[in-house]
Amino acid sequence: MRSVISRGLSWLAAALIGGVYGIAATIAHSFLWGAIPVGLILGAIACASLLIALRALTGDRWAALAAGFGMMALILVISQRGPGGSVVVPNTPLGNIWTYLVAGIVVLVVAWPDLSRLRASAPTAHTQRPAPHEPPASVHRRPPASSPPAGREPPSPHGS
Repeated sequence: MRSVISRGLSWLAAALIGGVYGIAATIAHSFLWGAIPVGLILGAIACASLLIALRALTGDRWAALAAGFGMMALILVISQRGPGGSVVVPNTPLGNIWTYLVAGIVVLVVAWPDLSRLRASAPTAHTQRPAPHEPPASVHRRPPASSPPAGREPPSPHGS
């Protein structure tokens, strides 16, 4: 029971942290430096880094999904027209790219296959046995002991 509560609380915390990242990156996404959308790039890197860290450190795709849900939910909420008529994410190409970019990052990180099972089942260098080594052809081998000719018995060690 304690494990269920612990996991639920960790998913809630991940959703809240994802929401904070989503709000911060959404506010910054429209910053341009000349023609370069620096805010969009840095916001995407920050959101992707959070999701990848959650997925890698917890080993749980559900925590990354909860953070992604928090990001997407708060991006949707602050993208609506505010009471004063202001819009944080205007209906421009940059705003649309931002919305779909975050959704794509969430899907990519959550759907990425779990490769830890492959690494766990792959033999390591310490567990592999070395391949049998054949001596080079130039090494002279002693011919195998031959059997005595037919009809003749080998000499007896007792001399009879």
